[in-house]
Amino acid sequence: MDGSPRVARVALVLHPRNDVTEVAERVVGLANAQGVEVLVRALDAGRVPGAVPVGSDELAAEADGVVSLGGDGTMLGALRLVADKPVPVLGVHLGNLGFLVEVHPSELDSALARLLDGDFVEEPHSALRITAGERRAVAFNDLALARHPGRGTVDATLAVSGLRYGYYRCDALVVATAAGSSAYSYAAGGPLVSPSVGGIVVTPSAPMSGISRPLVLSEADTLQLELNPRCGALALEADGIGHGEVGPGDRVEIAVQAAAGRVVRLDPDVHAQRSRVKLSLLDLPLLPEQLRELLPGEVRERLEARSG
Repeated sequence: MDGSPRVARVALVLHPRNDVTEVAERVVGLANAQGVEVLVRALDAGRVPGAVPVGSDELAAEADGVVSLGGDGTMLGALRLVADKPVPVLGVHLGNLGFLVEVHPSELDSALARLLDGDFVEEPHSALRITAGERRAVAFNDLALARHPGRGTVDATLAVSGLRYGYYRCDALVVATAAGSSAYSYAAGGPLVSPSVGGIVVTPSAPMSGISRPLVLSEADTLQLELNPRCGALALEADGIGHGEVGPGDRVEIAVQAAAGRVVRLDPDVHAQRSRVKLSLLDLPLLPEQLRELLPGEVRERLEARSG
């Protein structure tokens, strides 16, 4: 236990498409039994009977903790939702990817009890604060500037903390946090960076000229990307969410907000081991015991019972 205060009001963030109603109702019942109010965004009110529907701003301001029901995408959305007032976020694995989420539905009762009692360890996550003209965005994984087919390429000059560094001409440019280095940046050829090290990774995809290799910069650095006259119209995406277009003459600024996310870890050692095994899916063949480690606990128990 890290001495976290007891949670008095918890927010639920739901996978946008998957049916998570059964698990959501369990959260409401368990929380209400302990006198804890459950908030849900108004757009999800019909999916969670018994929860109190509120606007997103009110939910972010009033919640003492968040339970995310889905995969890593849902977890990222929950972290972004409370980035201005970070509170502990517990991820329940009901989606596809599970690097951030830790708890399987079978573990929900004990996990929620520990969240409400403050019996957990927090894992801090940095975020990118992105400014493009009047637009603002937050990303816990990455920012991507990507060309539209037939509408030119990325043509941008990079400045680091105000000093011109070089230029890019490529199909897409990805700026990632250390935690996000295993996502789009890695697929584009960037390195894996431990979150404990920190840093910003800048990775061009399909570079044609200019800087052609990934850069790893300090979290203390601020980045400015000036889009040059030959730049095409680019999609601006934060954690895969579209934020419109930018083009020639526009400037995109990126700064790091340290500890913008507070991820709940109930057993950091077990989570770290599972994450290492999941990362091996990217490149390395898995041993049978490693494949078993990826399975939910109840599935492993059934397999062990059959083999016994």
